[in-house]
Amino acid sequence: MRVLVDTNVVLDVLLGRPPFAGAATQVFALIEESRIEGFLCATTVTTIDYLLGQALPPEKARGTLQKLLGLFNIAPVNRPVLEQALRSGISNFEDAVLEQAGRLVGVDVITTRNLKDFEKSSVTVLDPVELISTVKIMESAKKATNGAEE
Repeated sequence: MRVLVDTNVVLDVLLGRPPFAGAATQVFALIEESRIEGFLCATTVTTIDYLLGQALPPEKARGTLQKLLGLFNIAPVNRPVLEQALRSGISNFEDAVLEQAGRLVGVDVITTRNLKDFEKSSVTVLDPVELISTVKIMESAKKATNGAEE
């Protein structure tokens, strides 16, 4: 499963924001364990850089970005993504860009805590808890199918 992770989920992990950090950290673990393929929108990376730069020394902020780049694939933002975002049913432009960048790279799911703003998304949107549950269900079904074949 290919999953685009919204900026708020990344910040939940980096800032340890209760009560959301636990589920967000589990999403990162699914990516680290290659149970899902994680993507960040290119704009998420620049936003995170800006916010980390306000809170951390430059070398620590860049080190954190380097770790994110090592963990996630990047969904690019180009002219077609921006133009499609302008025509999107999603009224928040930043969220529309994220959705269109995800579509460009063929994600199956966007995970965010901001479900309301993605109601008109053409991509399935799950909060981190729902994503974790979905992955577990899919893995259980796969094991059951594999066990039945043996």
